[in-house]
Amino acid sequence: MDVRPSRPLPLAAVGVITAVLGLFLALFGPAPQARAATGIHVNNGRVVEANGTEFVMRGVNHAHAWYPGQTSSLAGIAAKGANTVRVVLSNGDRWTETSASEVSAIIGQCKQNKLICVLEVHDTTGYGEDGAATTLDSAADYWIGLRSVLAGQESHVIINIGNEPFGNNNYAAWTDATRNAIVKLRSAGFDHALMVDAPNWGQDWSGTMRNNAASVFASDPDRNTIFSIHMYGVYDTAAEVQSYLNHFVDNRLPIVVGEFGDNHSDGNPDEDAIMATAQSLRVGYLGWSWSGNGSGVEYLDMVNGFDPDSLTSWGQRFFNGANGISTTSRVATIYGGTGGGSGSGTAPNGYPYCASASSDPDGDGWGWESNRSCVVRGGAADR
Repeated sequence: MDVRPSRPLPLAAVGVITAVLGLFLALFGPAPQARAATGIHVNNGRVVEANGTEFVMRGVNHAHAWYPGQTSSLAGIAAKGANTVRVVLSNGDRWTETSASEVSAIIGQCKQNKLICVLEVHDTTGYGEDGAATTLDSAADYWIGLRSVLAGQESHVIINIGNEPFGNNNYAAWTDATRNAIVKLRSAGFDHALMVDAPNWGQDWSGTMRNNAASVFASDPDRNTIFSIHMYGVYDTAAEVQSYLNHFVDNRLPIVVGEFGDNHSDGNPDEDAIMATAQSLRVGYLGWSWSGNGSGVEYLDMVNGFDPDSLTSWGQRFFNGANGISTTSRVATIYGGTGGGSGSGTAPNGYPYCASASSDPDGDGWGWESNRSCVVRGGAADR
């Protein structure tokens, strides 16, 4: 519908409007806009690489902070087909601080093994319920202290601000604490994709993250925040898994299953539903964990004793079972891979997905490859 005026405005009126606009901008400045993406970023609710190719995480958690000597683990994880590793770090508030030189070496190992590196501070786990846990604000300070190591790594590194940052007490504070940590990092000059974990020990049974994700996402000046749900005993049915993940996908909010297992002390998660639903929705998943679990949850080890050639039953299921790593993971294009990872080549409208977002120069969501139209994953036509 064309709503242009039927005749031009008088010059005097134009002058008044110009003056008013000038005064408004002088007082308030221009409307805030997201900064241009410099690496991995969010586009229309999907995680994409710098070149616009969708990236679906298929990876493993690795407990570096507790086992810093297991330096070969990333190579083993990559050899099993993962495209991502989530690495446990410590800011020193609860465990021995992971130093800048260690973090630099971890990033180097990720690159060497063609893994996207999700780095997380574990000391925030269960804050408000666990007296030893630290705040998201403290975690943000740790990241700021690592800025010289992390700068320029935006295509390789995602910063997971803090693991499971609230337990089951005072979890309503999650929203403001998460917003504040995001803004603090952006103000310090970070342009990386940020990942934020849910409260309630990561499982969000209260719906706090689910209900406030849109406002948290909007608080990020870069609009580059990824939400992470941890699925254990709370998610013991397919209906619960599907309801949670579909809410984010339907509202075009980026979501990843940042942790899950095939069993847990609080119940029996439905790992089949988690992996199948993530695959169907093109949602990333990161299983817990490579090796080294204790305190009665040793069954969550994917390999025995950090030996990549000794898969446990959980590891066998995770890597080689239905919707597992071996059949659904795709190496990121930054490393020469094809990206993606959905395992499906057809969009909901019946057209094939484009191999590269560069096939869509005008940004309307449609591309042209192999002499036919194709749909850019996560674009306007992907529905």
